[in-house]
Amino acid sequence: MRFASHRDIARALERALRRASVPVAFSQGFSPHPKISYTGAAPTGVASEAEYLELTLAEERPPESVRAGLDAAMPDGIDIVEAVEARTPGLADRLQASLWMVELAGVGPDDAAEAVAAYMAADSVEVERVTKKGRRRFDTRSAVVDIDVSGDTAEPEPEGRHAAYAILRMVVRHTQPAVRPDDVLTGLRRVADLAPPSSTSMTRLAQGPLDEPTGAIADPLTVDRTDARATNPGTADPYAEERRDNAPQPSASTTGLSQ
Repeated sequence: MRFASHRDIARALERALRRASVPVAFSQGFSPHPKISYTGAAPTGVASEAEYLELTLAEERPPESVRAGLDAAMPDGIDIVEAVEARTPGLADRLQASLWMVELAGVGPDDAAEAVAAYMAADSVEVERVTKKGRRRFDTRSAVVDIDVSGDTAEPEPEGRHAAYAILRMVVRHTQPAVRPDDVLTGLRRVADLAPPSSTSMTRLAQGPLDEPTGAIADPLTVDRTDARATNPGTADPYAEERRDNAPQPSASTTGLSQ
């Protein structure tokens, strides 16, 4: 699923809405379209455990009914973890940063830690990338809150396979232009000549409000979920907590109407 584009995901969701008979609202005008708002979609080639979107419905439906129907109708590899009623505006504003996991096959953790130290010590690290507005040069360092390094230092395996690997867990602020994990890897190559011998694997583990002092990322749906319990005690989905516990839990909650 990491190779599915955002357009592929959007098409799959619209098919699922029809199959699940979810009464999504449509815009007015000559070419009506469903009122679906995506926020901070992950780039193609990147896996994610924390994608969020907003739906506007034409009639009221229990959030758990919407979640279950969509989850059953979505293709394998896309799971709808949770749905909540939006009781406060500004979901996009709450998605302030992302926690990424980047696996570097063939790179020892010591080499990775040395490169990360050089990167974090720099005042700025500029990279170039082709965007919708053409080739742009921008700083990546200011967006990176922290990078943690772990991994394995095993000896190389036979047949040319790379046993040593490093795992980077990086917290990156959402900025304009967006700084992606591959931009940070480009920056590591610029400042420390860190070049993995094989392709990297990138996964978004969480996104939400950023606690600047600690670098922790909170659950962006907490405010809606808390308000729902306060105004409608006894109506919460009894299995929501179990699903959240069983979902991937890095250093912060990754629940949400997510893929």
